[in-house]
Amino acid sequence: MELYQAIILGILQGLTEFLPVSSSGHLVLGQIFFGITESQLSFDISVHMGTLLAVLVVYFPDIIAILTSVFRYFAQLFSFKTASSMFKEDENLRMAAFIIIGSVPTAIIGLVIKQFEAVLFSSQVLVGAMLIVTGTLLWLSRKYYVTDEKSSVFGIKQAVIIGITQGFAVIPGVSRSGSTIAAGMFLGMNRHVAAKFSFLLSVPAILGAQVLGVKDMIDAGTSIDMITIWATLASFVVGLIALKTLLRLVHAGRFHLFAPYCWIIGTLVLLSKFM
Repeated sequence: MELYQAIILGILQGLTEFLPVSSSGHLVLGQIFFGITESQLSFDISVHMGTLLAVLVVYFPDIIAILTSVFRYFAQLFSFKTASSMFKEDENLRMAAFIIIGSVPTAIIGLVIKQFEAVLFSSQVLVGAMLIVTGTLLWLSRKYYVTDEKSSVFGIKQAVIIGITQGFAVIPGVSRSGSTIAAGMFLGMNRHVAAKFSFLLSVPAILGAQVLGVKDMIDAGTSIDMITIWATLASFVVGLIALKTLLRLVHAGRFHLFAPYCWIIGTLVLLSKFM
């Protein structure tokens, strides 16, 4: 892989990881465009870590608050304070529990789908079709912009369903951010909370997937070179900008405006395959 190709793919990862247009789908299309057919395991792991770092930077205060609440929870267990009252009082502790609950179905579904990654990540038709599905989900979400905090709902049911949705977002062409935020909105969640939970839920999912990837990388004897490092830096910087942009659009009620893009790209991908 040439340096310019790596940087372009890093930028593509940074943009599409957070904008609801499917990063995996665009990476597959980008590699097809550049004629890259050999395994890019170390590259894929690195650029995903770049976008993960962007999430950690943007949500750093929330992550620290959640971890603090978890540590406080375990410390107070020894004082025999009831767990139920602690969950009622501490919003961050509830968020930690929901992240754990949502991560379980994500992990199960992700591990199952991983067995078929050789087929899934080489199918241009699948990418095109799933981009159209993603666009449809985004467009439907425009009628579910809950803004009233009091009318918003968020509980175990929402966490499980969003976790399931995130698991299926491993399929190229399905936007992780798009599908999980839309799912939260469909379930009656405030759009701000849906976006926040979506990205916080992505941290253990991305981290877990990359840990498995690193194991495969070590087994394969591959390593990270300077070209990959530059691509990772590009994915981090662009990802940081893209994440902040998406949050502004979600808060402004314009999340669904990415739907036409997904439809157009998905249709062009399908046409290019069959023409």
